[in-house]
Amino acid sequence: MRRRRPIPSQGIDRDVSATHAGAAPGRCSMLRVAICGTFAASLEPRVRARLATPCEITLADEKSVVSRMPDVDVLVTMAFTRDMANAAKRLRLIQVPGAGLDRIDRFAVPPGTWLANVYGHETGIAEYVLGAMLTLTRDLVRLDAALRRGTWESQWAVGGEPPAPFPELAGKTLGILGYGRIGQCLAPRARAFDMTVLAIRRDVSQADAHATVRGPEALDDVLAQSDGLAITLPLTNDTRGLLGKRELSSMKRTAVLVNVARAEVVDEDALYAALAARTIAAAALDVWYRYPTSAGATLPARRPFHELPNVLMTPHISGWTEGMMSARARVIAENIERAARGEPPLNLIPPSG
Repeated sequence: MRRRRPIPSQGIDRDVSATHAGAAPGRCSMLRVAICGTFAASLEPRVRARLATPCEITLADEKSVVSRMPDVDVLVTMAFTRDMANAAKRLRLIQVPGAGLDRIDRFAVPPGTWLANVYGHETGIAEYVLGAMLTLTRDLVRLDAALRRGTWESQWAVGGEPPAPFPELAGKTLGILGYGRIGQCLAPRARAFDMTVLAIRRDVSQADAHATVRGPEALDDVLAQSDGLAITLPLTNDTRGLLGKRELSSMKRTAVLVNVARAEVVDEDALYAALAARTIAAAALDVWYRYPTSAGATLPARRPFHELPNVLMTPHISGWTEGMMSARARVIAENIERAARGEPPLNLIPPSG
């Protein structure tokens, strides 16, 4: 395999030509693939290793890729804009390297171009949700920090009162908002902890062995019953701001919220206020209202969640696992091969409109 690396023009922009044995590099018929953005670029070595079809692979950022679009057959990207669409001349496939489509302008997808996404993050995120709930209900971060100072905040301390016993997950109720792949992966794991699982999704036509599944009209009831709440639904016009002051106020004061979907499903001001006032006990937040756009420090929200001791903050890594990387690279490579053969991709997204 031959790699060509000219001096980058900006950001991560570079070329990587991948060929299989016996293929002639530089042929005009070679499939041209653009991998756009930092996250997509992290998958490039694994995708390239799985490709048998001769490809010329370009790594670019979202701005510089526009000038390359006239020659691109497959675009691997978390974002697709009208500028990209207007510049495309031969685009066969837009491959999203994640599940979410909230940065894809689906109305800009050129006619005849396939759009596909990819999953593989379900197990890692399900494990994160339960781990976060245990971390918060057992107050592990604070206890770790105290013991590093030599302070025993436990029944083993000499001369002090023991702390109140910690709650167990067993016997508690987990609410899951959005019962798709992540929710269905989470439910049996929660059941293994002897939790009762209540889930919300649009389609309630099929019974589920691990959860009581109800429609969106049951949201208030599920919120009121939940000791833990996992947000796993996509960001759409209907779900943006789904949880606001009224919804958060209806939850138990002992409830723990875990958001692994998109931050904007929960109103930022309402969530901060609920956590600051202990309207709910705690939250684990893995998705945010602001993301880095350049090197250097970037606080992830307007409100100072970082000042609240009852918030577990992680930088959108709940699904960042070895299993996810392998699963996504496998599907992306397969879809590139399918595009080369003129076959529809796996996980094809129907056209909008």
